[in-house]
Amino acid sequence: MSGTGTPATLALASANVPFTVHTYNHDPAVHDFGREAARLLGFDPLQVFKTLIVETGTGRPGLAVGIVPVAGTLDLKAMARALGVKKVDLADPKTAENSSGYIVGGISPIAQKTALPTVLDETAGLFDTILVSGGRRGLDIELAAADLLRVTRGILADIAR
Repeated sequence: MSGTGTPATLALASANVPFTVHTYNHDPAVHDFGREAARLLGFDPLQVFKTLIVETGTGRPGLAVGIVPVAGTLDLKAMARALGVKKVDLADPKTAENSSGYIVGGISPIAQKTALPTVLDETAGLFDTILVSGGRRGLDIELAAADLLRVTRGILADIAR
């Protein structure tokens, strides 16, 4: 795993969570990071998940993490329901980077700088394993959804459209 040590991979290894690292050459001209990963790694876009930071407008930090398939989008109303708040909006990219400690396109739901409430879309249960960003562009982690929920202390809900 030389050269792939990120806070996410280190946290998974430390927690004895089985995972597989997948790397690919990210094209800087591509901004649909998740679909690029699915295409270059040869996975179904329903099995590759993107990590989105939302603002809840409540408390501090007032942020949460939504994890949805790259083939879909985050349903903001469903995300708000899952969190038990009135509404959520996508966080500004700089806010997301500052909170997570990762850069946009490489934001992992695992080992973020600030632990946030986390919601994984229920479609993750359709697969033995799913892929999420490993903490940098061009690096994805494959693991069981149950393990992802355990390490992020997340919940499963219908949040994708």
